[in-house]
Amino acid sequence: MKSIKVGLLGIGTVGSGTFNVLKRNQQEIAARAGRAIEITMVADLDVERARQLTSGDVAVVNDAKLVVNNPDIDIVIELIGGYGIAKDLVLQAIANGKHVVTANKALIATHGNEIFKAAQEKGVIVAFEAAVAGGIPIIKALREGLTANSIQWIAGIINGTTNFILSEMRDKGLDFDVVLKEAQRLGYAEADPTFDIEGVDAAHKLTIMASIAFGIPVQFSKAHVEGITKLQATDIRYAEQLGYRIKLLGITKRTAGGIELRVHPTLIPSKRLIANVEGAMNAVLVRGDAVGDTLYYGKGAGAEPTASAVIADLVDITRLATADPEHRVPHLAFQPNAMADTPILPMAEITTSYYLRMHVADQPGVLADVTRILADSSISIDAMLQKEPAAGETRTDIIMLTHQTQEKNVEAAIVKIEALATVVGTVTKIRLEELG
Repeated sequence: MKSIKVGLLGIGTVGSGTFNVLKRNQQEIAARAGRAIEITMVADLDVERARQLTSGDVAVVNDAKLVVNNPDIDIVIELIGGYGIAKDLVLQAIANGKHVVTANKALIATHGNEIFKAAQEKGVIVAFEAAVAGGIPIIKALREGLTANSIQWIAGIINGTTNFILSEMRDKGLDFDVVLKEAQRLGYAEADPTFDIEGVDAAHKLTIMASIAFGIPVQFSKAHVEGITKLQATDIRYAEQLGYRIKLLGITKRTAGGIELRVHPTLIPSKRLIANVEGAMNAVLVRGDAVGDTLYYGKGAGAEPTASAVIADLVDITRLATADPEHRVPHLAFQPNAMADTPILPMAEITTSYYLRMHVADQPGVLADVTRILADSSISIDAMLQKEPAAGETRTDIIMLTHQTQEKNVEAAIVKIEALATVVGTVTKIRLEELG
């Protein structure tokens, strides 16, 4: 049977990993797919490097348009990244009747609706398993493995850089800035780590998972995005004393009022499995009404883990390429005409629990004032730490964990607490999820 011809756009870390794994495991992959899959053309600006990486076995060009317009190419793998040229190339490949595999979470999260519509009209597949959580097959699990379930919520550690930083802050008691420099030195963080540490990368991935879980269009612009740059080692230590760990979580929930779509630092009970995911690893916890809780764990980045997902998509497309497009698995799990218009909830309307830390004067009546304000805002206290002031100090920390309440209640209470003459500076607020 005729082999599947693949064109590769970008042969950086993931691209070279894909080329090497596909070549190394070609016989087993062909046995699974039903025919051989071979990369026959590579586009990269550094032509000489690309030729060295491919050992001269394939055609190498510096113009990606030559790949997407080549009539002999069946599948295009897009590993360029970004929103600009990558989008144009993907849409051109689709217009030319080619299937597409991409690891570009930013592209899918922001332009996925347009891309999937174009693919549906042309009868081709756009596969993106590698766009979320690297080598963890979470897209396939949500789209196919859990298809019998009404998904209730997803909570994921889906950025390895931030998880490494938080693990180091907890283990070594260091502040964020110090650990970030170490993460950059070790190669876990980019020279410009903004997308990671500000939560944008995680929000791209969460947006995609929410669409598949709940049958809604991708809506990255409506996600609440909050990173870890303001986290202090003090709060990580206090959380530990209360039996919690702080992780940057992507959380999406189905509620009566709409869909929650949020990324932010979160306290999780330390006894939960996901709270013990350390270093640069990823984990996604999914609750379905029939299956209950399922946890997916593994490497969220890296050459060969991500290549594993890219090649899995290649095999899927190879198996399905000749199938009637109407009988393929839909891109976002739900049939296009069955997508819901469920609203994304604004953060003021979300309901969760909270960690509150305030620096206060060590004098009678302070705690009573704070608890009165919380009670007036319909916020009840679940647990509290009141630290003894250090020798010679006249101020101390009060830490409170609340029961579940709406975000707008907490924000209103914080304004009043910060206005108290006995409260110094701002109140630190971190959301808390039991995930039980």
